[in-house]
Amino acid sequence: MLTIQAIAAFKDNYIWIIQAEGSQHVLIVDPGEAEPVLKVIKQQNLIPTAILITHGCHDHVDGIGQILQHFDMPVYGPKNEFIPHCTYPLSACDELFIDPLFPKLRVLDLPGHTKGHIGFLVENKLFCGDVLFGAGCGRLHSEPAEVMFESLQKIAQLSKDTVIYCAHEYTEDNLRFAAMVEPENVNIKQRITDVNVMRRQGRPTIPFSLELELATNPFLRCEYRRVIQTVQKFAKRGLMTSQEVFSVLRKLKDQF
Repeated sequence: MLTIQAIAAFKDNYIWIIQAEGSQHVLIVDPGEAEPVLKVIKQQNLIPTAILITHGCHDHVDGIGQILQHFDMPVYGPKNEFIPHCTYPLSACDELFIDPLFPKLRVLDLPGHTKGHIGFLVENKLFCGDVLFGAGCGRLHSEPAEVMFESLQKIAQLSKDTVIYCAHEYTEDNLRFAAMVEPENVNIKQRITDVNVMRRQGRPTIPFSLELELATNPFLRCEYRRVIQTVQKFAKRGLMTSQEVFSVLRKLKDQF
């Protein structure tokens, strides 16, 4: 079993540390800031083994150089984006072996937020950067909506017990939007209650299960009648496909 811990960075980022069972060796996911990572490594006597990067936005990569000044290790990142100090450019593959201490990783191509975005699936844990958030999804920086739609569908087809580790604490705001889209959804109402308790206690709302997302995230529910009705009202026209619904829903969220 792997141990996962979150390191808070900037205003709402999470940098993830994946620790091998019975070992001090760790993988570092999306270190946009070096200082909090180096502090945890020192406090816990951890041994960094590799850095994993999902995409090239500054708040995911800016800490790489400073960390590498202290530790010599490989950097794995998407081949279709510029990643500083990247030694292993990646695209989708079913078996990525980084170190004997860690189980194999599966790499998913998840473009949409950025052109080359990837995700890392290890055991049943998905590190998905800025593609899927709690009750939401990433903004479209360069790719058309249908590209993000397909990436989210790829995630939706994983096992329902997949645990999602995204990179930002956006769940509260996203749930307000979700409740507007599906006001009768009892799962959204319950999740809002649960998340409010977590945040009042200073706890992160991440990770969360894919099963919960499928029940509460409007961007994964584009085939549901109430989502379609809300989007059609905004678009002032009929919409035929789930992909069309997603495209308009993303625009609606941008204006929310």
